Amino acid sequence: MSTKKISRRQLLKSSGLRLRDTRSVDPSLWLMNSMPSLLVREQAILINLGSLRAIAMYERVLIFNYNSSQGGKAFLELLLPRLNPRNINGGPSMPFQLEVVEAALLSRILRLEQRLMKIEPSVAALLEVLPNRLTADVLEQLRLSKQALVELGSRAGDLKQMLIDLLEDPHEIRRICIMGRNCTLDRLDDHMECSVPLDKQIAEEEEEEIEMLLENYLQRCESCHGQAERLLDSAREMEDSIAVNLSSRRLEVSRVELLLQVGTFCVAVGASVAGLFAAPLLE
Repeated sequence: MSTKKISRRQLLKSSGLRLRDTRSVDPSLWLMNSMPSLLVREQAILINLGSLRAIAMYERVLIFNYNSSQGGKAFLELLLPRLNPRNINGGPSMPFQLEVVEAALLSRILRLEQRLMKIEPSVAALLEVLPNRLTADVLEQLRLSKQALVELGSRAGDLKQMLIDLLEDPHEIRRICIMGRNCTLDRLDDHMECSVPLDKQIAEEEEEEIEMLLENYLQRCESCHGQAERLLDSAREMEDSIAVNLSSRRLEVSRVELLLQVGTFCVAVGASVAGLFAAPLLE
């Protein structure tokens, strides 16, 4: 591991990328590239998962703004143990770029799941006390919880769509498999050709492994997104119930006000009649 500052020209030269390729991971363009993405190029994979912006190559990975990136730190905490030969336990290890992709997806999914586990108990507690306890503090907590669920559901939904698009594009998956190997893909039928037959066999096995890996994280992402949506629907239903409750109370208050106005009018009429009959006597 090392930290360094490099120019765009040096970055493009070392990674074999074009300038337009780096737009998806450029931290200075975070307003334009906020959607999660995983772009495969000939020599690199560009990863944009929120606060994690990285370029994975055959034997190294470049992480942008590591010191100020929570996603970058969580990513490295998962990646480094996977690269330790002592943790492999004699089993076959995946190519480096696949380890990077899996660690990136896992770190993102774990952060979404942890945030959901933190929000879910507070929302459940609010739903138990409402609508019987309508105080300003409780309503503010409901608003903040609803806002957090909207944000969580949006992030999980965007990640889910990215994984779906990637699974539906076998060409991108095969480009990941042939990275670092003497293999090419036919532009017409997407057929894989390798100079070494063993490389082709390994690449085909990795293709199935990548599909299974992406499918696994897609299921976890769908579960997180679905639970966030269910909690959000419950919060919205509670808001509707509170609105109906408040409307009922306003109607009760309006009814009391109307009765008071009628009573005041009756007293005023009685006083006026008494005043008319009392006037001749005073004269």
